[in-house]
Amino acid sequence: MIWGFSRCYDWVMLVDFTAAVSASPAEAEAAAVSAEQVGYDGFGAAETRHDVFTTLTLVARATTRITLQSAIAVAFARNPMNVAVLANDLRLISEGRFRLGLGSQVKPHIERRFSMPWSRPAARMEEFVAALRAIWQAWATGERLMFRGEFYKHTLMSEFFDPGPNPHGNPPVELAAVGELMTATAGRVADGLLVHPLTSVPYLTGKLLPALREARGGSLDGFGLSMSAMVVLGADEGQRAKAEEAVRRQIAFYASTPSYRAVLDLHGWGELADRLNLLSRRQEWAAMGAEITDEVLDAFAVAGDPAAVAGQLKSRFGTTIDRISLYTPYDADRYQLAAVRAELSRS
Repeated sequence: MIWGFSRCYDWVMLVDFTAAVSASPAEAEAAAVSAEQVGYDGFGAAETRHDVFTTLTLVARATTRITLQSAIAVAFARNPMNVAVLANDLRLISEGRFRLGLGSQVKPHIERRFSMPWSRPAARMEEFVAALRAIWQAWATGERLMFRGEFYKHTLMSEFFDPGPNPHGNPPVELAAVGELMTATAGRVADGLLVHPLTSVPYLTGKLLPALREARGGSLDGFGLSMSAMVVLGADEGQRAKAEEAVRRQIAFYASTPSYRAVLDLHGWGELADRLNLLSRRQEWAAMGAEITDEVLDAFAVAGDPAAVAGQLKSRFGTTIDRISLYTPYDADRYQLAAVRAELSRS
């Protein structure tokens, strides 16, 4: 048992497929259809170059079984009413298969890309989710909407705009977090935690799980943990070398973000975080990947053939993570990915 988690030896990990960052909505739709046919348990789409809710609407219409997740939708680029409507509609369209994954993003993107306010992200996110639930409650019960918080106020819901109760219920709310404050927020107000790819086993078990346990009064019963894990896969040595280079660059990109420094500090890699941040501000992207040593690579990624990758993921996360997806910041071979899925799905 680790930090209150225990699994039976025959426990099977749920495996989700995540659309490529570069995928268009139509490409993501096709990938989801294929993922459902192969046997994946769920499908996730990120909000990078395209709107995640548009993408998942297409996916919902094209699939019948797999769960769907926004992984993630940027909460602070919107307001609670926007998200309440979008999530409610996707829950309807998917006939109950949609899970709402929310993330805060970081200050420069919220202020400079979205031109939206930024302050005290953990407190703002806690209130954001509370406002969401208040809106859904008003629709479900017909009660007057009267939410007044520090950041958000929703006090008007006329019948003309009220969709009424959702026959499939409200979607589960899952929050992405790296730091302990946002993790504790997830523990208090969400149904699950989306563990960031830049998360080592020591950071997960030594920082995040204790923060969750404290926030939830010691019990994690009914609370889900999902993770997108970085993997190095390739059918031959040349493909694996390219995959490893791409994963090193992705680790460097994440590790250059000041908000994620605590993960590196735990391992004594604070100086690396400083160097990567400086290189990122100089936009020296090619040099950043070279800073990721084999030790750092091993802390945040697993590598090998499908059986080896699946075995390492089970060893690292089998007692803690409920659902896992494979993070491949390169053009991964779909047969290799399917082989990993099949291995993970075996008890």
